[in-house]
Amino acid sequence: MLVSFLEFAVNFVTSTIKSGGYISVFLLMVLESALIPVPSEIIMPFSGFLVSDGHFDFWSVVLAGTLGNLIGSLLAYYVGLKLGYSFLRKYGRLLMIKMSHVRHAEKFFHKYGEASVFFSRLMPIVRTFISLPAGMFRVNMKKFIIYTFFGSLAWCFILTYIGVVLRENWAKVLDYIHRLELALLIVLFVLFLHFTYRKRKPATYSLG
Repeated sequence: MLVSFLEFAVNFVTSTIKSGGYISVFLLMVLESALIPVPSEIIMPFSGFLVSDGHFDFWSVVLAGTLGNLIGSLLAYYVGLKLGYSFLRKYGRLLMIKMSHVRHAEKFFHKYGEASVFFSRLMPIVRTFISLPAGMFRVNMKKFIIYTFFGSLAWCFILTYIGVVLRENWAKVLDYIHRLELALLIVLFVLFLHFTYRKRKPATYSLG
């Protein structure tokens, strides 16, 4: 089932980008950050392949993906801000979000502060989920936008560049992405440990 879903996702994403261009990259990345399972690990590398093929401009692709992530994240943030726990209790399972995940996210914010929004953009799965609890725990909107933008910019740049480098072998990108994600998780874990050790007063957020 996982293989068939992945095959469907690849075909859907690639055909959509081919037909819609930059606007399709933007809209697909909006969906990814708005809790819809459309993997950026396919969107951006394939767009990078089209850059190497002369169809797209590199920075236009990166910017389209970044802005899409930002808009989708703001939608999820707004849902978390306005609906909070009641929304997750009703629809969390449809989004594959458990209440235990929410409690974990709450501790995550309390422990690492608002900067966790930036680091989460470089982490698989968490990157699409983090905006909802960020809204629930009322992370400062301006800081949320800044951290989301630059975290998404870094992620989109990396994935697009990999697609450019691998060119027609872009379909093999997922193998490289999984390795990259593992390396990033290890690096971020070490940074979090260092940050936690040095930080004396963790930030707190009110659920209102």
